[in-house]
Amino acid sequence: MSLAALLGVRPGLTALIGGGGKTGLLYTLVEELKDGGRVIVTTTTKILAPEQLPVADPASPEALAAALGAASPLCLGSPWPGGKLAAPSLPFEVLLGAADYVLAEADGARGLPAKAHAAHEPVIPSQAERVILVLGADAFDRPISEVCHRPKRFAALAGTEPNALLTPALWARVIAAEGYGNIIYVNKCEAEGDWRNAAALAALVSLPLAAGSLHTGCFQKLSNGR
Repeated sequence: MSLAALLGVRPGLTALIGGGGKTGLLYTLVEELKDGGRVIVTTTTKILAPEQLPVADPASPEALAAALGAASPLCLGSPWPGGKLAAPSLPFEVLLGAADYVLAEADGARGLPAKAHAAHEPVIPSQAERVILVLGADAFDRPISEVCHRPKRFAALAGTEPNALLTPALWARVIAAEGYGNIIYVNKCEAEGDWRNAAALAALVSLPLAAGSLHTGCFQKLSNGR
């Protein structure tokens, strides 16, 4: 089974939030979906412009249709300093009218495997039919202060201190408190301990949870939620 199927990615808009490898997951999904329809990659925050995809920022539905006709998958975004892209000029309604799949990175974690969200985060479009909360297994059993974006907020939501080790139980508290996403993907599960921690988390959360490694290509559904 493909990772897209395991995560329940269907035609429409899928948003990726959290930390732990959102960008890698984004382009893995692109590779899996590109033969099944027209695919747009974009963001609601900031992403680095991809080297492997053409980038455009069409100003009209007609220009978007022409760009997709010339190249799919296609990355859309407004130019931003530092080689980054911001949200595209066209609204998501237009993107959804032109493509079969729209994949949007809707969060930032400064390269860290875990995060807690500020009041203005994540930036999930209202049209999103699937919101994947991405976590990095390399955050387990390490100090929250070292592995989390916004560690003080994470610790407060977990009911602990920033120097505490991040356990499945603490992460489950944060997930429940924030209430974001409708499926969890735990990335970077490569060692036995990673899978054990992912399974422990799956038993504690109400959302469906899948785990695996983009590096090894091994993925598994650990819970269907409750």
